[in-house]
Amino acid sequence: MTTTTPDHGAVIQQMFGRIAARYDLMNRLMTFGQDRRWRRYVVQKARLPRGGWLLDIATGTGDIAFEARRQVDDLHIVAADFALPMMRVGQQRPGAEALNWQAADTLHLPYADHTFDAVTSGYLFRNVKDIAGALAEQRRVLKPGGRLVTLDTTPPPRGPLRPFIQLHLKLVIPLLGRIISGEKDAYRYLPESTLGFKTAEELAALMSAAGLRDVGYRRLMFGTMAVHWATNPD
Repeated sequence: MTTTTPDHGAVIQQMFGRIAARYDLMNRLMTFGQDRRWRRYVVQKARLPRGGWLLDIATGTGDIAFEARRQVDDLHIVAADFALPMMRVGQQRPGAEALNWQAADTLHLPYADHTFDAVTSGYLFRNVKDIAGALAEQRRVLKPGGRLVTLDTTPPPRGPLRPFIQLHLKLVIPLLGRIISGEKDAYRYLPESTLGFKTAEELAALMSAAGLRDVGYRRLMFGTMAVHWATNPD
């Protein structure tokens, strides 16, 4: 959740700090509860070995990290973010003591080369200006054969449902944000960043350009979400 433009990065950091207390509830409402299933899928695609090492970057309140702990025994999990209020909410959840919570910038990861068996993220890349730089850092800290898996929004595809999806993004989500969290402006940013983000194909191409291999993706929720995965060859 950082960018090469300091002002933009600070805005994103402050915004997530303001919505931290109601973030999980808003996610459940916006996705009709489907986000839990998507996170299970992210962990499955990470193919984590028992006793392995996971970096969940842009962890927020730790949803993916907690899911990984449920799925894989004896896993070493680093849950990292630069939005500290989000992590403070996560640290109040049952089982939080089993995770290693750390402050980290996705463009300057404070970890040695080839440290992790997998790097996961949720809703990271649409908040990043320098996607290539973030991918390069994630590849750097992955072990050879390690997996990168990310869940993010994608612009709604053309088709008969597109007007209804855009209505949901532009009107329903900001209204929910104002009612639930008192942050209408923050939840205006979500549709703006979604509609302006890369398509699933474009993000896959960036992953390939970063030197990752076996790149694949699966669209979800009428094409408005996607899980991407790839392998670090060396």
